[in-house]
Amino acid sequence: MSSNSGWPLAGGDWRERLWPERPEFAVRHSRFARHGSIESRVASRESRLAPRAALVLALCVLLGACRQDMHNQPKYRGLRASTFFADGASARPLVEGTVARGTLQEDEGFFTGKVDKATVKEFPLPVDEALLNRGQERYNIYCSPCHDKTGGGNGMVIQRGFKRQPPSYHTDRLRQADVGYFFDVITNGFGAMPDYRAQIAPRDRWAIVAYVRALQLSQHAAASDVPGGDPAKVPQPPGVERAPEKH
Repeated sequence: MSSNSGWPLAGGDWRERLWPERPEFAVRHSRFARHGSIESRVASRESRLAPRAALVLALCVLLGACRQDMHNQPKYRGLRASTFFADGASARPLVEGTVARGTLQEDEGFFTGKVDKATVKEFPLPVDEALLNRGQERYNIYCSPCHDKTGGGNGMVIQRGFKRQPPSYHTDRLRQADVGYFFDVITNGFGAMPDYRAQIAPRDRWAIVAYVRALQLSQHAAASDVPGGDPAKVPQPPGVERAPEKH
């Protein structure tokens, strides 16, 4: 059976009958014969790509698994409940006696201002110019708003209307108080004064106590307390009479 044009459509090897009339088909067929059929070439290409695809798939699986292990690790977020522990809390208390690195407080006097519940009378560290300078800086930041910069107890907080005025450092009671007493008050607070243990490190508390002692001395010092000092040579503001020197 053939079409009106005379081209065979079925029966026999129509390619052989077509080649004499269409030589370009013969050339194309020779290429197919040399390189194989389309099906064979597709199968060959798939066989070459299969190992690569398997390798890529394996890498994707491995990388995805690693990310999920880090993404979905078993853990509790802060303050979340837990059914594993009897108290229902996921946050666990520290083991009794645990001390964080660098926070071991073996020197009771240095860290509390007391030894066997009695306030210490001597500074547990050397008092030098650097410590006093540090104490002045910390005092002006944390203490002067209430105690003022001279320690008289008339700071800006009091001047602005706060009713509970702190005592002056220059009273006989506080001038005779142990240095450990001041350290304990800074650490734990007293009366209307809050504690400053979180804001001020222990060494800085001792620096403040040293500066308070310097303020107390400055308000009750004689000329002989100043090495080489001559009060007669100190210039005085106009209208201020010089106080007689104590003997």
